[in-house]
Amino acid sequence: MLWCALYLPDLALQTFTRGRGDGPPLAILSDRPRQKVVAVDAAAMARGVAAGQSRASALALAPDLCLIERDPHRELATLTDIACWAGRFTPALSLAPPDTLLLEIHASLRLFGGLASLGTAIHAGLEELGFFGQLAVAPTPLAARWLARAAAGRLVETPADLPAALDPLPLAILAEGGRLGADSLDLLDGIGARRLADVRSLPRSGLARRHAQAASDLLDRAYGLVPDPQAWFVPPERYVGRLPLPAPSEQTDTLLFGLRRLLAGLAGWLEARQAGLERFALILEFEPLGSLHRGIDRESRIEIVLGALSRDMLRYQLLAREHLSRQALPAPVDALRLEADAPRPLEPPRADLFTADTGKDGDPGLLVATLRARLGADAVHSLAVHPDHRPERAWHTADPAPAGPHSAKVRSTTLPAAPRPLWLLPEPRPIACPPSENLLAGPERIESGWWDGAESEVSRDYFVARRRDHSLVWIFRERRPPHGWFLHGYFS
Repeated sequence: MLWCALYLPDLALQTFTRGRGDGPPLAILSDRPRQKVVAVDAAAMARGVAAGQSRASALALAPDLCLIERDPHRELATLTDIACWAGRFTPALSLAPPDTLLLEIHASLRLFGGLASLGTAIHAGLEELGFFGQLAVAPTPLAARWLARAAAGRLVETPADLPAALDPLPLAILAEGGRLGADSLDLLDGIGARRLADVRSLPRSGLARRHAQAASDLLDRAYGLVPDPQAWFVPPERYVGRLPLPAPSEQTDTLLFGLRRLLAGLAGWLEARQAGLERFALILEFEPLGSLHRGIDRESRIEIVLGALSRDMLRYQLLAREHLSRQALPAPVDALRLEADAPRPLEPPRADLFTADTGKDGDPGLLVATLRARLGADAVHSLAVHPDHRPERAWHTADPAPAGPHSAKVRSTTLPAAPRPLWLLPEPRPIACPPSENLLAGPERIESGWWDGAESEVSRDYFVARRRDHSLVWIFRERRPPHGWFLHGYFS
């Protein structure tokens, strides 16, 4: 096996900053009552704020500093979202809270062109998500975790190379993840151990007598001397991604910036399933308001119909922008949430040697989806045939069905043998009795609708006629008194 450890050193900070562009300096605080700074962004660092300072000291250096309390539950949820995204690289994943993800990548190397190419792809995807991470590769999961923290970028492919890679690591790496207590570390430091190689040279029996057996156990697992099984991460069947904004906003560009981060995670979740969506939901969570706004809902749900089974994130962004541009916001948006379910298998793109046109310029589904997003879902319809002999009732409006192999099939309807005009008047127009020589075809008798009442019943004889201007029209004569003539449609 070959493990890639993805260590996120700034996860506590980036959980909040990945949803914003420029903004005031930001710092993350530890739990109450004695709050200290645990992470800062670049703007706060430039003002002299650093991890370990007290809240008062940080505010003294930067009075406009934005302070947010650390949220471990949100960090775990974010790490889970990253794991859903990382399924695009390998299905064998394991969470190593609070800030590390393990990927078993041995079977993925050929697909991505080797370790270097795979590492580049992971870094690029992380940047798109809005995170910074450190990678390392090793034959054991614990060795990969240690190297990602202390020797980022190290690639160890065989167990024989583990001692050379791990021996120089500092003693403090044994405390990673709370695996070794402070008392054991103090004991090892007191007897002169500074590196992992120093600990390996100590007698195991002596460590056991001094209650430091845990150090030997950790080294055995890291160097591959004993098995180190991991709990596999099972991705959810329904995708839910949430992005809190550092500051509530009503700006469409700010919301779209955060949405792009969420869509990057959704893309990985779909790619791991080789699937696409026909629709997804964007939920806007509003800032808590005072008593004057108690009647306003706390969130607004936007259903985004894609018009076709798709995994194209540019399509997702385009339609989301159309919806957001016409969305009236009753309050500033505090967080974004993305929900998607019912992914369906998506066929891989066809590679045609002679056809360069991918068909994107003529995508009718995208056109319909864009029009509905811009004009409203009730403003765009398609036409469908309806099994009724009365011409004015032989059609109806329908919901535009997405194109593709999973689109709904239109029920076949027997078409009339006689011709029908392309232009049917909304209401038949009374005309004078035409000369018999102008009647080119007919009569075609239509009697129907008695079950709908006297007003809907028709009894007519239809003809194809030529007018004085040589246009072809569709006319009929009422079979009931007073037997009037009517113009009903135009052929040309």
